[in-house]
Amino acid sequence: MGNTKSFLYRQRFGYGLGDFACNLIWQMISLYLLYFYTDIMKLNAASIAVMFIVCRIIDAVTDVLVGFAIDKTRTRWGKSRPWFLFGAVPFAVAALLAFSVPDISPDGKLVYAYVTYIFLSFMYTVVNIPLASILPTLTDDMNERTVLATWRKFFAFMGSTIVSATALYLVKMVGNGNEAVGFRVVMGIFGVAGCVCFLLTFALVRENNLSQTEKSATLKETIQSAAHNTPWKLFALNILFMWTGYFIQSSALVYYYKYYVRSAKMATMVATVMTMVPMVANLTVPFLAKRLGKRNLYSVSAGLQLAGLAVIFIGNVNTSVILAGAVISAAGYGCKESIYFSMQADPVDYGEWKTGIQTTGTLSAINGFLGKVAQAAAGGISGLLLSWGAYDADAVHQTANALTAIKMMYIYIPALLIICSIITMSFYHLDKEFPQIQKELGERRKVQNK
Repeated sequence: MGNTKSFLYRQRFGYGLGDFACNLIWQMISLYLLYFYTDIMKLNAASIAVMFIVCRIIDAVTDVLVGFAIDKTRTRWGKSRPWFLFGAVPFAVAALLAFSVPDISPDGKLVYAYVTYIFLSFMYTVVNIPLASILPTLTDDMNERTVLATWRKFFAFMGSTIVSATALYLVKMVGNGNEAVGFRVVMGIFGVAGCVCFLLTFALVRENNLSQTEKSATLKETIQSAAHNTPWKLFALNILFMWTGYFIQSSALVYYYKYYVRSAKMATMVATVMTMVPMVANLTVPFLAKRLGKRNLYSVSAGLQLAGLAVIFIGNVNTSVILAGAVISAAGYGCKESIYFSMQADPVDYGEWKTGIQTTGTLSAINGFLGKVAQAAAGGISGLLLSWGAYDADAVHQTANALTAIKMMYIYIPALLIICSIITMSFYHLDKEFPQIQKELGERRKVQNK
């Protein structure tokens, strides 16, 4: 069954729907959660920065435990698939609650923000980590993994594009000028859509490449296996650079175009460009990866993204130049993120080859946690910069310091982190070794499954 064309396309579609669902919520968090907290819930920016950090400390425990639980899961549906089924509804509920404003005191609202944000972070872990952990079990073919990752990111960008292009318009339309009501209703709609998509993902994908090793590793052995996995450690360090830059820039987008460029419409236009262009650029990844290799494609794409930021910087407040820079940056980002998700599965196989322990769930969990650390760092840095700049949500014009802080968030810091990312990945050499590793793993699995 796993080799028929109809099955392959069904599985690719199902796998893509999972990230479509994630990004309906993820993009709302990335673009609008900080704005929602400061301008709608009227919470203090410094308090929000602390909250992001506290929540990530909690995630440090929950993410690893969920990943380890995936590695220990044994059902007729596989290891990762059941998590889509049982996580779909709670994930939708958590999203709705996080974007709701209760009629309580300011201190009560801060407590509510803590509780709902922690709940949403946990449920995101429950449904998102399996999207990464399931990839090595869907196929052992390197090219098919890239194709699956491409479908995943195509749908992810589609979900992000829907949010970027419609969310603020929908908030305004259904809220009739009341942004609190608008955000709650819109998040409810996206939550229901995401829930349906995860149920379809569960129905359409199959785990065909599970290693039937007799050894059941303990958490300690699993972590020790990760500690000896050099390609994964490089990949993990890169996660911090890649996603911190992404989240800082995303959270600054509304502020940058509203206050620095002085064009609120540009915020929607650029947000849409940053999701639509990657969706198209992403389609070139299977072709380019075969010719350049995964690591090289990642570095070239990151360089293109950096060049786009340089154009935006040079453009200053010239909207035509800014849009050109956004297109260039988005094209690089689209290819980079797609190949990143394809690369994510390879260190798992390397670890199994080197130590005999398959840690797909745990490594995916730690990767996911590092992404959340990056999100927390971005939220903390953004909150502190806005606080340093004396950002005033009620002011029509911001202070010079506030504008400097916003520009640092949107251009300077992301550019620096992209450079750090390129340097880190220059030490990643798994592409050359991978065909031989896969060959040896395949032979081992044949013996184990007899």
